[in-house]
Amino acid sequence: MTENIQSDFLELGVINTLLIDRLTTPGAYLMARDGEDVLLPGPYLTPEMKERTLVDVFLYTDSEDRLVATTNKPVAMLDEFALFTVVDVAPFGAFMDWGLSKDLLVPNMFQKTKFEVGEKRFIKVIYDERTHRLVGTEKVGDVLDKKVKGLAVNKEAQILVISKTPLGFKCIVDDKYEGLIYHNEIFETINVGDKRTAYVKSVRKDGNIDLTLRKAGSKKSGNSDEKVLSLLKENKGIMPYNYKSDAELIKDIFGLSKKEFKRTLTSLVDAGKIEVKDTGIYIKA
Repeated sequence: MTENIQSDFLELGVINTLLIDRLTTPGAYLMARDGEDVLLPGPYLTPEMKERTLVDVFLYTDSEDRLVATTNKPVAMLDEFALFTVVDVAPFGAFMDWGLSKDLLVPNMFQKTKFEVGEKRFIKVIYDERTHRLVGTEKVGDVLDKKVKGLAVNKEAQILVISKTPLGFKCIVDDKYEGLIYHNEIFETINVGDKRTAYVKSVRKDGNIDLTLRKAGSKKSGNSDEKVLSLLKENKGIMPYNYKSDAELIKDIFGLSKKEFKRTLTSLVDAGKIEVKDTGIYIKA
């Protein structure tokens, strides 16, 4: 139930706040302020749902293309991206598990490569003007904005990591733009499907955005000091690394760049907390 304001009209693909106009055998008929109504089928009704009260529902179309309401929340709503699982394939497209009774269709024309059952694919939910249905598209480059607005260097952005490439991890930025975090800019574990806060490193002429997980000029020494000390304590106060250790090894073990690792060791040595020898790092009591 909700205390939100009743929606002015029925809107496909998003959450609507509607008034329970009448309860019937098939379910509840929900009404927008303009008088249009939609059925919420019986299985979604709860004892708290009474006539003349408001309820939040998601609107989509059923197998007969009729507008229908559900209290279930889909994997993604209109204009949102998400990682979907392929549950079936047909000559005309693939069906994705949407978290609803009706699966989401990704027509062949919106696929980059052939889909197979069990695969996970990043999809954006869009409105298909031809069929007047909600469908999915894998061709996110076709629906992303190339004219970046409101994102300056070092500005915070919300990202969704969608794929790993030879250069780095491709991301969707603020659900609007395409971005990339280069491998040599990553000093922590990152996976496809992650949702994170990142920072704009640069906006390229082609509209793509270079990203970093760390804000330029931010002071991380305290955090890295604590990270190294914590790992030392977990390893009985001794770890077989020093200033000469391999950069990739440092990145894998400590999640730090070689430069930051060396700076952290020096900081901890100066603070009298560790000792660095040829044989490794030793915590001081």
